[in-house]
Amino acid sequence: MNPVSRTRGFVGSLIHCIPNPQDGSPTLEILQQAVIVLNPEGTHIDILIKQYAPVTLEGLWEHPELDLTILGPGEFMIPGFVDTHNHAAQWAMRGLGQNLHILDWLEQITFPQEAKFSDPVYAERVYSLCVDGFLRQGITTASYYGSVHGEATKILANLCLAKGQRVFVGKCNMTRNSPDSYRDASVEESLRVTRECIDHIRSIDPKGELVKHILTPRFAISCTAETLDGLGKIAKENPDLPIQTHFNEAEQEIHATKELFPEFGGSEADLYEHFGLLGPRTILAHCCHMTEYEMKRIKELECGVAHCPVSNMTVGGGFMAAPVREFMRRGIKVGLGTDSGGGFSSSILDAMRQAMIASHAREKLSEGKDKGLSIAEVFYLATLGGAEVCGLGEKIGNFEMGKEFDALVIGTVNNPGIMTPVQDDDDLRTAFDKWVMTGDDRNIKKVFVRGRLVKSEGTLGAARVEFPN
Repeated sequence: MNPVSRTRGFVGSLIHCIPNPQDGSPTLEILQQAVIVLNPEGTHIDILIKQYAPVTLEGLWEHPELDLTILGPGEFMIPGFVDTHNHAAQWAMRGLGQNLHILDWLEQITFPQEAKFSDPVYAERVYSLCVDGFLRQGITTASYYGSVHGEATKILANLCLAKGQRVFVGKCNMTRNSPDSYRDASVEESLRVTRECIDHIRSIDPKGELVKHILTPRFAISCTAETLDGLGKIAKENPDLPIQTHFNEAEQEIHATKELFPEFGGSEADLYEHFGLLGPRTILAHCCHMTEYEMKRIKELECGVAHCPVSNMTVGGGFMAAPVREFMRRGIKVGLGTDSGGGFSSSILDAMRQAMIASHAREKLSEGKDKGLSIAEVFYLATLGGAEVCGLGEKIGNFEMGKEFDALVIGTVNNPGIMTPVQDDDDLRTAFDKWVMTGDDRNIKKVFVRGRLVKSEGTLGAARVEFPN
């Protein structure tokens, strides 16, 4: 080890998930006294010492060139959260229309809201609040649906790059079944603007280190066969681009899709596969109502699932408890999504808790076959699981050597009223459990993305809002 060449290091308690060497299942690893040293550029983990001896720490201190951060009492570090499904254009409408079924909710609440993003000034203001809000929540990586507007999508990408959030940003493709004021003018226009957004994002981040375009057919209801075919061709031409869409979300959506595409016999897997949109880089949101056939197909095609438990159980149309335990049992990639407008919270912590609640409901519905999820398992979904869904499992998701440094510093003391108090006899696992179940963003003291400090206590300000008379 040559600490002289290093730039920054962190000493303290770390908690992350690692694959079990026997079967690859996620295992919670708790490191009481660990050291992370970053590479000279400060972006990647160069050294990980899982248990340091006093002489090791003394050796590090001997080199003034190494800037060490020592975590304080009650603090620990975790990987950054990954939000695998989020509608950035719904940031200002969260919590509205929860009594409506999904297609009615889209028509009455969502589409009018998203249509406002035709105004670049509005888009800049709301998207800025959105990105700041998610960084405050510790979401270091997000897969965003934008609106149909090319200019607004470019604004979102610019903001994410400037603020330092790792993202996929997608221009929504919508060529039917939405108001004239909120749809692409034609299939040709939809595909042309998509290509423009791809080119723009590559121009601002040529290596895709933080920002990449993601192909985003909103769902089959919004897209004609010609639109899906065109996106499939773009996907084939650009094998580096991820893809996202909604999949078997709600019964109302499933029935409408079957009516629009009767030739696929109700199989959304066959539908999207036919157009070249399913594969290892595809993120399928929700997946609440899955047949045995579709389970097999998304596993064979190596698709990832974005589980959105908050919105699944708050938008009307049924208590949609997705079969997450079955996904995990079959080795299907699965992570968590906050979904934004479809729910009431932008917090991955809330998504973790709701995932546990949904899994307990699923255990009852399955007569005990699908056991409820544990704290360790929902933490995995929020970190390494989400990274794998996004095709980033080799880059982020835990603190393995060589991975990029996306991390949160969590404080569990001196925060009265936020979370269950940590007592003198609580061990690190107990403090972690208390935070997961009762803490919030006020416990997140620092947020790093690719080694860059993007949030520290007090660094993200709130915008002034004036209400109309």
